Amino acid sequence: MSVFTGSCVALVTPFTDEGVNFESLANLIEFQIREGTDAILVCGTTGEPPTMTRDEKYSVIGFTVEKVAKRVPVIAGTGGYNTATVIEDSKEAERLGADALLIVTPYYNKTTQKGLIQHYAAIADAVHIPIIIYNVPGRTGLNVAPSTLKELSKIDNIVGIKEASGNIAQVTEMARLCGDKIDIYSGDDNIVVPILALGGKGVISVVANIAPRDTHEMVAKFLNGDIEGSRKLQFKLNPLIEALFLEVNPIPVKTALNLMGMNAGKLRMPLTDMSEQNLEILKKRMVEYGLTIQQ
Repeated sequence: MSVFTGSCVALVTPFTDEGVNFESLANLIEFQIREGTDAILVCGTTGEPPTMTRDEKYSVIGFTVEKVAKRVPVIAGTGGYNTATVIEDSKEAERLGADALLIVTPYYNKTTQKGLIQHYAAIADAVHIPIIIYNVPGRTGLNVAPSTLKELSKIDNIVGIKEASGNIAQVTEMARLCGDKIDIYSGDDNIVVPILALGGKGVISVVANIAPRDTHEMVAKFLNGDIEGSRKLQFKLNPLIEALFLEVNPIPVKTALNLMGMNAGKLRMPLTDMSEQNLEILKKRMVEYGLTIQQ
């Protein structure tokens, strides 16, 4: 039940003062597909779902499924800290036609490792489409232990993990324990090549919003045996990636898209505009990378 191999963009959600800008969303989707992106994630954390109403999230998922029209897999972010709500949202995403779900670990109230197993098992039992676990302890305060992932890998439709702990030793142990039962995707753009070297299948990426072709090629080259070419692209991307995390994601990447004339719209509170100092660094890195600033 592998969902994809390659680069999946964690797509931003373009907003107006009135709601979601579906015209801009359509343009962003077409840009990604044109540039070779292998899968599209909507309502992932880069898409600001905590600031969206339930109707907005469902509308974005349904619109994306219809717009993509099976050209690449569509993954819907449905994670949260209330298991019953996650189940309800996951069932609706499946009904809307999502190919898979990305489900972040519970945050704030969190849980134990035993609770993680029960949480994901309950969600998996409620849907029929594949589930990718999202492990990002720096933002949730909760880490998926390798031994926990091994237990979860025994559930048929839990098929992958977006691993954003930044801990290569942990990724190594996950790969050792789970083998081919779990597809590992890098959740950190700056260490994609090391995770591919451990058997990873790709990346669920922030930088792919603005550099989709190179992000796709970095993975494709590695998997096709061009390790040196892949490594060169990782080195090329990393200064840009660093600039995209000068402030809380997705503040810089949404700003970058707007600078490129891609009309990603406003950030929703509590996210705010970048500081002038960080904005100048972002602009400098974008120009150095070869991106054209239009405004």
